[in-house]
Amino acid sequence: MRVVIALGANLGNPRAQLDRAIEALGEVIKIDAISSFYETKPFRVNEEQPNYLNAVLIAETDLTAEQLMKQLLAIEERLGRKRSTLNAARTIDIDIIDYQGMVITSQNLILPHPRAYEREFVLRPWLEIDSEAHLVGFGAVKELLAALN
Repeated sequence: MRVVIALGANLGNPRAQLDRAIEALGEVIKIDAISSFYETKPFRVNEEQPNYLNAVLIAETDLTAEQLMKQLLAIEERLGRKRSTLNAARTIDIDIIDYQGMVITSQNLILPHPRAYEREFVLRPWLEIDSEAHLVGFGAVKELLAALN
């Protein structure tokens, strides 16, 4: 199955955190493309935070979406992610954005990612590595990105 995964970090050494996360992901999925790293301001937060470093990758996996999500959470935990408040600063954040174009709503997972369409830090790096990217239920990533600007 083809998956689109977004990564972000703004605590510690974000570049090293993203590199470690990509390396760990490579052990459980076959990575086909990785975007550049993009520095972005924190999105919809109330307190002062450092800027984020974000990236998107496209990969192939035999894991189900739920199995993949468990792997992503385990990688986040291994890399020191502490969950506190919504939109808190973090050492690493790894999200499934798209899983083979499927629509999934379960207790642990909603796909496509329900807020990806409004996040330039997801859309821009995704478009960089897939000029024909499409977010199920929302449209062409190129058009979604243009609508934000």
